[in-house]
Amino acid sequence: MIPLSNSALDAARREPHAFLTLAFRPFFLLGALWAALSIVLWVGSFVSGKPLPSAFDPLSWHIHSMLFGFVLAAIAGFLLTAMPNWTGRRPVRGAPLAGLAALWLIGRAAAVTSGLMPLALAAGLDVAFPATLCVVAAREIVVSRNWRNAAIPVPVAALGAGDLLMYLERAGIGVPAGLGWRLGLAAAIALISVVGGRIVPAFTRNWLAKRGRAPLPAAAGPVDRVALGVLHAGLVAWVAAPPKWPVGVLLLLAAALNLWRLARWCGLSTLREPLLFILHVGYAWVVVGTALLGASLVTIAVPLPAGIHALTAGAIGTMVLAVMTRVSLGHTGRPLTADGFTTLIYALVILAGVVRIGAALSPGSYLQLVELSAALWAASFAGFVARYGPMLVAPRADAR
Repeated sequence: MIPLSNSALDAARREPHAFLTLAFRPFFLLGALWAALSIVLWVGSFVSGKPLPSAFDPLSWHIHSMLFGFVLAAIAGFLLTAMPNWTGRRPVRGAPLAGLAALWLIGRAAAVTSGLMPLALAAGLDVAFPATLCVVAAREIVVSRNWRNAAIPVPVAALGAGDLLMYLERAGIGVPAGLGWRLGLAAAIALISVVGGRIVPAFTRNWLAKRGRAPLPAAAGPVDRVALGVLHAGLVAWVAAPPKWPVGVLLLLAAALNLWRLARWCGLSTLREPLLFILHVGYAWVVVGTALLGASLVTIAVPLPAGIHALTAGAIGTMVLAVMTRVSLGHTGRPLTADGFTTLIYALVILAGVVRIGAALSPGSYLQLVELSAALWAASFAGFVARYGPMLVAPRADAR
């Protein structure tokens, strides 16, 4: 064996552990763990009637933990991993990445125990993560002059603002009821609609072209721009004025346009590869959730929670899991194909969304269906941790 030189040894010591080489590793693992744990904590509190030591009531804490905990972790993992490809700059890694992950963890601890400390302190500790993430993302774009992605930090900033608004509402500082979580949810769906419109047809086109199959997904054009414009306008209107029936009509139109958009991506041609087909399913949940949300503003026959949970448990849960599995496989040097276990956790998260909508539509079985949905959700993300966790903490498979 040839001994390493001093310079080589120094370089090896400076190289961070594999877990801190790219942001998807810590944030996908932490986000999935939190997705499973927080739902169990919430259901336990909900069923037992014993509140958590949080300043938020159990339902508000559940909403907060998912939108500003789980969703922000997934967004951080995806954006900070993708941005080097967009900007040509080195990724955030090592100590800075560990610091960001620590900020996220501090935020989660602060939100859970916010009832035991001054609310302003809890808010400051919690909002520090989205604020820092927004600054980091904006800096990368400005320094690289990557203006095509200049709008990407905006949903992160909106999520941070929504997080803060939930604390301000809890403190009784004149914030309209629910404004914070509505803003956070709208920002997450807007980001999915933009990023999904890039990656779903692109990955599908590459997969089909490699196999010599046609037709291929349509190129981005006026249909995409109109579908996104109407969807985003509908979401902004819903955040600002949720009870208005014209907002419902706008959201129903957005659902129809995004269904047209989705149909142009040739999703049924990808049925043989679950790793790809699940991305189409995730975007289909955006369509379903937008339609149900719009319908809930137009008719009392559709309860608001049906639309909310189609967008959260359905669209966000499915799309986040789809992206986490694909990125984890690709960036750890493994084949881009879903095995049987991965397909199982996809099925579990889809069922969790379906059952949770069923709970909203079936008052007589509400508690049982909520518990079942929570169990399916927790099993799905715990399954991700079990299957993908070892990949996330180990070096690339092709670098060993």
